Amino acid sequence: METLKEWLDVLLHINEHLDGWTQQYGVWIYVILTAIIFCETGLVVTPFLPGDSLLFAAGAVAARGQIDLALLLVCLTLAAIAGDTVNYWIGKKLGLSLFDRFPRLLKRAHLARTQEFYAKHGGKTIILARFVPIVRTFAPFVAGVGTMDYRRFLLFNVVGGIAWVAICMLAGYFLGNIAVVKENFELVVLGIIVVSVLPIAIEWWRHRRAHAS
Repeated sequence: METLKEWLDVLLHINEHLDGWTQQYGVWIYVILTAIIFCETGLVVTPFLPGDSLLFAAGAVAARGQIDLALLLVCLTLAAIAGDTVNYWIGKKLGLSLFDRFPRLLKRAHLARTQEFYAKHGGKTIILARFVPIVRTFAPFVAGVGTMDYRRFLLFNVVGGIAWVAICMLAGYFLGNIAVVKENFELVVLGIIVVSVLPIAIEWWRHRRAHAS
């Protein structure tokens, strides 16, 4: 329970924690942020790591001159692309057996949501899923389990990785230090989460309505 509280505190006040990490770790902050983004996108067991909110906060910190925006954009974009690539090959080589082997860590429900999203949007899921928590982590895995050709996957992966990192970080860079945003950052984080999961909620509601009629 205590661990959950600590994680929620980091998530909701990611800007304050990121300020502290930047001062504490110096240039190693680039390595730390790169590792977080890589793990969030590349490891099926870490969908709980912050993605959108971390990128937004990183952009805000960069706007204050504490970290280099261009360098961070390159590092985190490469991490996002590499993460999805690793995730794809995990799905390709190990497949659904992972869910049977680690049922406490890997939830079939999360996989099912991603498969529904994938069935509706096809290959574009790799791009669209970048902006949807949990689905973002499982989409490349599902692509690997399925029959998507790697070269086709890589195209969607690169486009999605560049778009996701650039949009979220630049939004933080230009908006993160506005007084009302800075003073209510936890509400901004919650807003980012709500907007991110909205596509899943809409699809779930449509699916339930279709079955009810």
